[in-house]
Amino acid sequence: MNTQPVLIDGQWTSSIGGETFSAVNPATRQFLPESFPVSPWAEVERAIDAADRAFQAVLGWPGSRFAAFLEKYADNIDRIADKLVAAAHAETGLPVEPRLKNVELPRTTSQLRQAAAAARDGSWATPTIDTKANIRSMLGQLGPVVVFGPNNFPFAFNGMSGGDFAAAVAAGNPVIAKGHSSHPLTTKLFGECAHEAAGASEMPNGFVQLIYRTSHHDGCQLVSHPKMGGCGYTGARETGLTLKRAADEAGKPIYLELSSINPVVILPGALAERLDALVDEFSSSCLMGAGQFCTNPGLVLLLADESTDKFVNAVASKFDAAPAGTLLGEGVLKHLKSGVDTLVKAGAERLTSGETQASDRICHANTLLRVTGAAFLNNSHALQTEAFGNCSLIVIAQDEAELQRVLGCLEGNLTGSIYTATNGADDNTYNRITPLLRQKVGRLLNDKMPTGVAVSSAMNHGGPFPATGHPGFTSVGIPAAIRRFAMLQCYDNVRKQRLPALLRDENPTGACRLIDGRWTTDTVI
Repeated sequence: MNTQPVLIDGQWTSSIGGETFSAVNPATRQFLPESFPVSPWAEVERAIDAADRAFQAVLGWPGSRFAAFLEKYADNIDRIADKLVAAAHAETGLPVEPRLKNVELPRTTSQLRQAAAAARDGSWATPTIDTKANIRSMLGQLGPVVVFGPNNFPFAFNGMSGGDFAAAVAAGNPVIAKGHSSHPLTTKLFGECAHEAAGASEMPNGFVQLIYRTSHHDGCQLVSHPKMGGCGYTGARETGLTLKRAADEAGKPIYLELSSINPVVILPGALAERLDALVDEFSSSCLMGAGQFCTNPGLVLLLADESTDKFVNAVASKFDAAPAGTLLGEGVLKHLKSGVDTLVKAGAERLTSGETQASDRICHANTLLRVTGAAFLNNSHALQTEAFGNCSLIVIAQDEAELQRVLGCLEGNLTGSIYTATNGADDNTYNRITPLLRQKVGRLLNDKMPTGVAVSSAMNHGGPFPATGHPGFTSVGIPAAIRRFAMLQCYDNVRKQRLPALLRDENPTGACRLIDGRWTTDTVI
């Protein structure tokens, strides 16, 4: 079995490491034929040195240079779309259509092109000019960035193609992509497209690099290395916090997406008005993709009454009747089982059968759990354990006061949803509980499940810990996502010909700039 090469310093080269791994097709539990290397520290350090040289080469380049790379890269991805979809389908078990071919891959190339447009324009850097004091500032290049991609989005969050990659490049930084072990061939195909685009757009060697796996110790050394500018990470909480401790100790910025159960509050008026529709909407959202979304509705909050009982019973029947989806890997199955066990030990009652009707693929029974509001309050930490997958916990509060106490003890989440009656019957309750939920979530939704994440400039895919490592940033949405991988650079009394182009009196790209307290695209007069 031939081991696949790593991409380091502008060349595909054999790894110097002796340890290898292969991905598993979760739909068959069979190992896939390709072998991939585990990079030792010497190899990782070689990538860091190459990224640093590339960074020195691109310092001061205009955004149009990085835009050209991103646009060429997106074109290359479109050219091998079928090959990418086939590889990702084999490695993840995710359906070809609509998920991979019609949804996730177009989203990925759209992100790259949106990042390119932002890089070309330059407004993302918030150029700021004080003409009286002759002080000017903008966000500028940070340094080499390492991106750790997750297992559940092989395209749109991939370390070599996803939103963090696009944002870091748009800010003018080289990227070392750390592939995920669940889909290494998919990541290698992206690496080939990126490598070709880098050559066509005259990027220096080392501007884009790819390694597949490292030891945990070497991962910590990577994010804390003096030559690294920052890190983007999406994945398990424990691993992310280990990396964060290493980065924090070295003073390196690291942006984490870690854990979220995405509470959904359904008020009585909404149930009275459209119970059957809500049963369908919630069940579809929770079980879609076997629940393997960071915005999966893992916690449902209801008030005790007859309609609530009907809703819970109907959802349990839906869960039992629906086939169990294929999970991404044995690791996901292990953590899902552990999460469910923790919830049950903490007092949650199983409402579903627990039968999967499958053993030839990686899967877990659709699982619905229930607990009272009082029990949740007595053990709120354990009952907020993330069971990543096709599982959700229903909490039934006796009255609004108890519901408010439950909301008050929630951890940070990416999203929070509130369903209300259209006739205004729930409005007073909504007005009282919304301030409690608002501070716990990055994105507040009304009458909508949280699963979808639009690639919009207004999107926030972030939130208070443990949803992310910092509540002020988003990993989705241009231009805000770009600003994570930049540093604020101030120029005090610097001669105009020595200033970056975005801070000179002229405005060559038409960027929106803050000049003497007024946002404008004008030149400085």
